[in-house]
Amino acid sequence: MKKILIIIGYLCLVTGLQAQTEPQEVGNYKVAFLEPVDSALQSPDSLFVPDSLALPWPENVITRLDKLLDEPLLKKTQLGLMVYDLTADTIIFRYGERQTMRPASVMKLVTAITALDKLGSNYQYRTSLYYTGQLIGNVLNGDLYCVGGMDPRFNNDDMGAFVERVIGMGVDTIRGRIIGDYSMKDETRLGEGWCWDDDNPVLSPLLISKKADFLRNFVDEMRNKDIVVADNFAEGTLPNGAYIVGSRFHAIDQILTRMLKESDNLYAESMFYQIAASGGVKRASAANARTHIKKLISKIGLNPDNYKIADGSGLSLYNYVSPELMVRLLRYAYRNSEIYSSLYPSLPIAGEDGTLSKRMKGEYTIGNVRAKTGTVTGISSLAGYCHSANDHLLAFCIINQGVMKSADGRDFQDKICTALCQP
Repeated sequence: MKKILIIIGYLCLVTGLQAQTEPQEVGNYKVAFLEPVDSALQSPDSLFVPDSLALPWPENVITRLDKLLDEPLLKKTQLGLMVYDLTADTIIFRYGERQTMRPASVMKLVTAITALDKLGSNYQYRTSLYYTGQLIGNVLNGDLYCVGGMDPRFNNDDMGAFVERVIGMGVDTIRGRIIGDYSMKDETRLGEGWCWDDDNPVLSPLLISKKADFLRNFVDEMRNKDIVVADNFAEGTLPNGAYIVGSRFHAIDQILTRMLKESDNLYAESMFYQIAASGGVKRASAANARTHIKKLISKIGLNPDNYKIADGSGLSLYNYVSPELMVRLLRYAYRNSEIYSSLYPSLPIAGEDGTLSKRMKGEYTIGNVRAKTGTVTGISSLAGYCHSANDHLLAFCIINQGVMKSADGRDFQDKICTALCQP
């Protein structure tokens, strides 16, 4: 089969034009007409020349990528790949970019970008403590309400602060119940399409150190401070007229960093449900979150019906996206400074931290590639940003599907990134 190369030459960069029409045979070459770059994401067709033709950047990058399509891995697996030059606002390379494929943890980028777009970079997670009844001397003749906001960063220090607030009220005895308000979300505790034998996070609105034993921990901590309290637990909704004892907050950027750099599934699901809870719904559900994600997909010019959104972390085997969708989202984030200023520093850095700390330590990729990794059985993926040799910022998505060894997919992705970054 005759090799063909995608070519976006200096003509595109200088004139702002983009290949859009169906390539036509002219002698031994395939050529295409050029259209304004505003429609650069609208057509899968590309401009081709034979690989014997020596061309400058980005054609040298395109040549390297084309050669990587001959990798033995691709003879028995599926590949979806798209590279976009954000600086020039034009496509560099695409291969199977419209295939719907499982994203694995690259799904966390969909969640992150939607959350930053919907909630804003100043959004804060909140867990609150209230009381009802009367304070008579050192005795609370009433209930304590713990109101959950599904904050995965709520830890022992935060719980200690709650106990100190109770002590600060002068209370040493509680003659009432310890009530958990879980009304922030529905009762679903596992995501759609999660495998029963995975290490799945528990989707509870009340969390302490990522575990769902909030009320038990709270009572134990109060007893450690000599507060008399019974094991009188209940679930309920905060009533009108309750008095605030205190609240603990964590910024969305704090959640985002661990979610992306360490690929923390609970952090991603908590963000998914923050999206779901926005807009004042009574009990947030995965369906609510999907509605907001689909609106963003429409906003970037794609049809949300072409994709399947199951959860926020990528654990589900029911998620289906495409490299084109991921690149469009990365482009959207780049063009919105509030989103990008939170997203970019939260991504793993090649050879330095997070899930990329041991990967791509070569001269051109280390400290350069910032991308989200993804791995589930049969899937290896990578999507994010990198700078090319001419200092253009590129957005890319690589999904390898059907890989029996995740290391094979990671090795291929590292080669792609090296091809993008080297001179």
